Amino acid sequence: MAKISFLLCSVLVLLAISEARNAPSITTINDSPSNLTKIYTKICDPQRFNDLGLDMDYFTYCDSSLSYGVRVKDLIDRMTLMEKVQQIGDTAYGVPRIGLAKYEWWSEALHGVSKVGQLNSKATFFDDVVPGATSFPCPITTTASFNQTLWKTIGQVVSTEARAMYNLGHAGLTFWSPNINVVRDPRWGRTLETPGEDPFVVGTYAANYVRGLQDIEGLESTDDPNSRPVKVAACCKHYAAYDVDSWLGVDRTTYDALVTEQDMLETFQKPFEMCVKEGDVMSVMCSFNRINGIPACADQKLLKDTLRGEWDLHGYIVSDCDSIEVMVDNQKWLHDEPEDAVSQAMKAGLDLDCGNYYTNYADKAVMQGKISEKDIDEALKNLYIVLMRLGFFDGSSKYESLGKQDVCSDENIELATQAAREGMVLLKNLNGTLPLNTDEIKTIAVVGPHANATTAMIGNYEGIPCKYTSPIDGFSKYAEVQYAMGCGDIMCKNASLIFPAMQAAKNADATVIVAGIDLSIEAESRDRLDLRVPGFQAQLITQVAQVAKGPVILVIMSGGGVDISFARDSDNVKGIVWAGYPGEEGGQAIADVIFGKYNPGGRLPLTWHEGSYADMLPMTSMSLRPVDSLGYPGRTYKFFNGSTVFPFGSGLSYTTFAYSLTSADKNLNIQLNKFQHCRDLNYTDDTFKPPCPAILTSDLQCDDNNLEFEVKVTNNGTVDGSEVVMVYWVPPKGIVEGPIKQVIGFQKVFLPAGGSQKVKFQLNACKSFGLVNYRGYHLLPSGGHSVMIGDNLLSFAVGINFQPA
Repeated sequence: MAKISFLLCSVLVLLAISEARNAPSITTINDSPSNLTKIYTKICDPQRFNDLGLDMDYFTYCDSSLSYGVRVKDLIDRMTLMEKVQQIGDTAYGVPRIGLAKYEWWSEALHGVSKVGQLNSKATFFDDVVPGATSFPCPITTTASFNQTLWKTIGQVVSTEARAMYNLGHAGLTFWSPNINVVRDPRWGRTLETPGEDPFVVGTYAANYVRGLQDIEGLESTDDPNSRPVKVAACCKHYAAYDVDSWLGVDRTTYDALVTEQDMLETFQKPFEMCVKEGDVMSVMCSFNRINGIPACADQKLLKDTLRGEWDLHGYIVSDCDSIEVMVDNQKWLHDEPEDAVSQAMKAGLDLDCGNYYTNYADKAVMQGKISEKDIDEALKNLYIVLMRLGFFDGSSKYESLGKQDVCSDENIELATQAAREGMVLLKNLNGTLPLNTDEIKTIAVVGPHANATTAMIGNYEGIPCKYTSPIDGFSKYAEVQYAMGCGDIMCKNASLIFPAMQAAKNADATVIVAGIDLSIEAESRDRLDLRVPGFQAQLITQVAQVAKGPVILVIMSGGGVDISFARDSDNVKGIVWAGYPGEEGGQAIADVIFGKYNPGGRLPLTWHEGSYADMLPMTSMSLRPVDSLGYPGRTYKFFNGSTVFPFGSGLSYTTFAYSLTSADKNLNIQLNKFQHCRDLNYTDDTFKPPCPAILTSDLQCDDNNLEFEVKVTNNGTVDGSEVVMVYWVPPKGIVEGPIKQVIGFQKVFLPAGGSQKVKFQLNACKSFGLVNYRGYHLLPSGGHSVMIGDNLLSFAVGINFQPA
């Protein structure tokens, strides 16, 4: 998300340490340009109002005995129209005459408190007071752990650091993270920001990370969700069907994503539905692009009808920055004037404009009769109830003691290291070469363009990390390091530095090549044109591996997959580890995995395609299923059945695991009534068609239709390790519109050598065995379904039968 125009911004809510009041942290509010900055813990502080020449008792919105709804109505009713429109941009300018302070809405926390947005809003910033915050691995790497507890714990630590920075005047309370767009195409530049290509996995990550950010212990749910206190406010973005940034002249600001209702429901919207329903996220951000001709931020069906209506969002809807301006200037949608675009976005349900169109034109839209002032009131209600829930008005005693000691703590840095370890994916281990033995490896050559990586490890939407541990630093704790760059930079435009790397490898007991890509190749506004390692990197890897004295291990840093099939197939390359973008402690985590201090257990959250895949179809073809008429293959593991470099879910361990089924529900018989009607499905010609192919899930009592099974997982090896128990659904044979397979559940378990554990799963039949047909219906098919564990390590049949009335 990028801010296109520079806004006139001033610091709205700052925080500082108060020695005079002996309080560990307090809020600083600049109430007007003419006043001296005063220090207060909250908006509704009697002394603050006294300093403004106001009596707080007069303002009902500060009466904490009343409901948030009543208080916010009082606040809104006191504003003039012009004052109201000044509060619905990402800089809310405040109304000093009624005691309302300014607020900056834009902060980011994708994988740690971020500095992105600092230049524009100043809501979150770093300096001598707060020089940095813990930088966790990028989401694509963290997702590879498939550890839901880890995902939530990282969210909890990030929000603690955010709240501490808020107390120190260095952060806001509303964070526009996470990015939960599904990676439909492997060339997408923002893959590193996302949880991968599976909608269920993406949605599960979103719900856990958001819960970690937002939830206050003991208040995870309340009778009135709109009054539930929260720690910070998260935002799931970018809604929806957004996964093209800049590809061969196609730009996200003008791109029209032509999407079928089938793909929209089962892929593009599903993670957002899970984020709202299971994560109770407080905000959703609509995207720049159009969807079937309509700008996402002006689509009432997407926003008001679905997000706020069907899914019951408890919070606000915000635009990607300058999206309304883009509608007018870039998309020229309906040849709108600014007031038209503002009215269409607001009527669609957009509460907050990250930009200045609402601020500059909403009052004129009212005067022209294109929206009512009541529409603005509704947006303000959604916004200020969120700030009430965050303690912006009343303070938050639970978090007021947080301070600098809670940012970049040793515990937080260790969690970042552990997250990087868990996100490592072992993709090749020829003849059990790994882990390396410190008794045998005294010298190690660490070569390649990422061998001394620091900033490259933290990816984008980054903050300023507490510190860096590069791969060289990490390996130096295990052996004497001989370093050679191998390439001048990640583009590796010439081969002049390959020979010194070869010389280092000739003289070392082992060699680690750290290669891959970085933000110069994949990033926001930078989609890839091919899937291969850049420049002379392939030559570097091949030649170093040919001459090395000891075993050669290849480590790849990237967000998206890269075609390293030449290294996968080479006997000279003994091991391959994918590190993603592993965060500030990435170098330590890489070394810990390669030398066996940590047994890797990560799995790829997306398919690594061969380079030829990018030549088979344009990035702009939005269909997930194959387009036979054009010769386009399917997308993601769910619909692509061709050869790959490494398939979705790949990942090895230094130990071995065995599975056995201990119990399972293998049949579900559903008695239909006269109101439930059978629906047709498309089948291949040679497939037997059941008498009742499917039933609408909306016609079923889905909560009553659950199946349980239990598997026993045993560590058969000699070292402790973690295993991801991945559960797939395979639809009944012959259903044309079904996926090849689809993740329906997963758990990560740690098992000591020789140990075993029973793992139980409960599956909702409608959610786990249902599909969306081309007409946009959610259906539960009858027939013989299959539940598959891992790469067909274990499977069993489940029969679903409908019994007519």
